[in-house]
Amino acid sequence: MSDHTSESSRKPEAPEPSRPREPSAPPETSKSPEPSVAAVPSESPGNSGAPSVPDSGGAVPEPPRSPAYAQQGWQPHPPPNPWQSRQQQAGTVARLRPDPPVAIRNATLWSVVATALLSGLLLGDGLGLNLLIVAIPAALAAFFAAEAAGRRLRPWSAAWALGGLSLLIVPALRDAGWPTFLAVVSAVALGSLTLHGSRSWLGVFLGSVGLFSSAVDGVRWGALGIRDRMAGSRGRWGVAFRSTAVAVVLLIVFGTLFASADAAFADVLGNLMPDASLGDSPWRLFLFVVGLVGALTAAYTAAAPIHWDRITVRAGKARGRVEWALPLIVLNLLFAVFIAIQLTVLLGGYDKVMAETDLSYSAYARQGFWQLLWATLLTLLVIALALRWAPRGEARDRTLVRIVLGTLCLLTLVVVASALRRMELYVDAYGLTRLRISVAAVELWLGVVLILIMAAGVFGAKLLPRAVAASAAVGVLVFGLVSPDGLIAEQNVQRYRNDHGIDIDYLRGLSADAVPALDTLPEPLRSCALGEIQRTLRVSDAPWYATSWGEARARDILENRSANALVTDCEGLGSGEDGGDRGDYEDDSYDPY
Repeated sequence: MSDHTSESSRKPEAPEPSRPREPSAPPETSKSPEPSVAAVPSESPGNSGAPSVPDSGGAVPEPPRSPAYAQQGWQPHPPPNPWQSRQQQAGTVARLRPDPPVAIRNATLWSVVATALLSGLLLGDGLGLNLLIVAIPAALAAFFAAEAAGRRLRPWSAAWALGGLSLLIVPALRDAGWPTFLAVVSAVALGSLTLHGSRSWLGVFLGSVGLFSSAVDGVRWGALGIRDRMAGSRGRWGVAFRSTAVAVVLLIVFGTLFASADAAFADVLGNLMPDASLGDSPWRLFLFVVGLVGALTAAYTAAAPIHWDRITVRAGKARGRVEWALPLIVLNLLFAVFIAIQLTVLLGGYDKVMAETDLSYSAYARQGFWQLLWATLLTLLVIALALRWAPRGEARDRTLVRIVLGTLCLLTLVVVASALRRMELYVDAYGLTRLRISVAAVELWLGVVLILIMAAGVFGAKLLPRAVAASAAVGVLVFGLVSPDGLIAEQNVQRYRNDHGIDIDYLRGLSADAVPALDTLPEPLRSCALGEIQRTLRVSDAPWYATSWGEARARDILENRSANALVTDCEGLGSGEDGGDRGDYEDDSYDPY
């Protein structure tokens, strides 16, 4: 492409009629069968040289082999290539995607089939221990595929895999849906990181969601493997199919006979076997397809992961020391002034707050927490941009970056502590709710991220992206294991014992995890708080693999101590004459629950 452009941009040389023809002409000129009048300009660089001289020694020279516009001294611009951007994009994708994996192995294929069957049979009844049961054959499918591709299990990949399986324990322990949802999403993200093995910032982010990019390739890979096996060994697959069908028929026939002959055996068999009725067949078929596609996607990603780390982001232009450091120093001074005021106000407690401001106690705590949460998030953004344009020419530049950004991180940690202190004052006054415990957990995790950034400034930032991802996964796991609904119930019950009010309408909407704490309330508060939970558990008939430990514990408590049947109207309980602060809840715009 470059040779053609350089040759086509030259001006054609004028013929020299006074110069005699050389006796030895070039082979191209002497062997050309075309007449000189009909000669077409060639596109190749070798034919764009000087024009040929007529064979007969006449005085009229042969017209040059160039178009008329070339004789006037100008050349047209080459036409644009409409496929250039697509070619560059295809090159980028090819650079990220590895070579196609080898044919799917039998061990991988059987693990995929087991995942699909367990998904269709177990997941239709709810989430519990069944989610971990389904994840085990899917992990085995990925392991067998990676082993066939020659990939070794590295320490970080093993840590991601262990963390993902640990997160799936949360649905087996907790009845609340919101920590279960966070745990499942985080487990999928860690599983994707396990298969991709990314280590950069962009690689860790894309690697946590990159599992979905291999879904189509994984299904195609599995279909090709099944087609090859069906074409090469029809007899063996026929035998396996017939043997499986006969075994299933025998189990159904004799299992039915034994169940009708012995009630104890029927009860055990009913608890062990999934309840698969014809009414929910479409839903179970959908879960079967989800398990099949998910296991094939995980196996294909393990065999041929996309190299997200190969996407590079160019470093920003290094700024001068004064241009870079002056805005950050001013920001540090602003943080220092704010922290000094916070220390004089917050450490004084409620009386100091009322003396220093015209706001109520709840308004002061509520107003400050959200602003401080946003200040923490924006500080992390400022740190990221500052690192992009930081001066990095000499050792003194690196020292300046560590001092300025380290000071900013340290001051931001004090802001995090101030925000958590405000939340503590607010919870002491008005109780704990789901929103309050959630945002407090996020603020606490942001403080951990700041500590990791400070450690990276001392020991190096090579492990920082993976350390931040690991801290998020650990935070979600701890959040689920501590049972947030249980903590909410315990804190509100303890406030009631300390002569504060209690919001029964809010507490009765919690999950079964709150039953142990709510069961300690006196009547009729106890019956009103547990009535809705008890009705929900009474109509639920989930099998053992879809029942959490929190739900099973709540059933035992409610069976041993039934709710007071005389309490039919719970309106107003926990407020007014009961010493509650119901009016404060009504004016509380901080919590939408």
